[in-house]
Amino acid sequence: MSASPVRNRLLLVAAAILFSTGGAAIKAATLSGWQVACFRSGVAAVVLLLALPGARRGWSWRLVPVAAAYAATLIAFSIANRLTTAANAIFLQSTAPLYMLLLSPLLLKERIHREGLIYMLVVAAGLTLFFVGGQPALGTAPDPPRGNIIALVSGLAFALMLVGLRWLGRRPEPYAGLAAVAMGNGLACVVTLPMALPLRSITGADVAVILFLGVFQIGLAYVCVTSAMRHVTAFEANAVLLLEPALNPVWAWLVQGERPAALALTGGALILSATLAHTWLQRRG
Repeated sequence: MSASPVRNRLLLVAAAILFSTGGAAIKAATLSGWQVACFRSGVAAVVLLLALPGARRGWSWRLVPVAAAYAATLIAFSIANRLTTAANAIFLQSTAPLYMLLLSPLLLKERIHREGLIYMLVVAAGLTLFFVGGQPALGTAPDPPRGNIIALVSGLAFALMLVGLRWLGRRPEPYAGLAAVAMGNGLACVVTLPMALPLRSITGADVAVILFLGVFQIGLAYVCVTSAMRHVTAFEANAVLLLEPALNPVWAWLVQGERPAALALTGGALILSATLAHTWLQRRG
């Protein structure tokens, strides 16, 4: 049953949907970005350690830089979502493969091929659209320029994490990725705790949002990914998980009525299309 193609594809779709709710859920809380980042990651770390035995194995100093990059990703994404639109935050984070291509020759000694150069140009074109014309301030996005910059930092940190996972993958450490994710959530909680305290007020709705983010949006999503990834190809997994950035703005529009700028949506479509095409070409190669 575990090897059923339909079941595993549905698990990936479920993971993508859960991941995609992050923007709308973060905006639904009355807490600051620092507080959301802290409490969300704290809950997620506990869930991952309890639910996934692999997350408790193979902890070593080699995981620390990868976990730190993931912690930076989580923190920057939470703060960016409080400042800019959910669409901008997720699309700009989705530029991570661009930075990964740029970093791979330096850190992994991997060459950039022609397809990679074309991909970089298309993503760069999409990236410029986020900063042309501007995004007007909204109730759910009070400072888009600053949020966009922080979202770019999130994308860079995510790229460093991906490069780190590639580096770990060159050695026989089968649970290193899961352990790095659990450690990264723990680091994010510890690092942001001084900024999250004192907690002067918190509502029942805030508690529900934090529990949803930690238990379902991160914890259960990673359980689904872990169960499915052993039985699907990397291309199929990447293609299905692109549902996350595609659906993220939809939830923010449905829940908060947030409408991103047309140029930002165009830029996001370019980035996601280029990423899908580049992944497909890599699979053919």
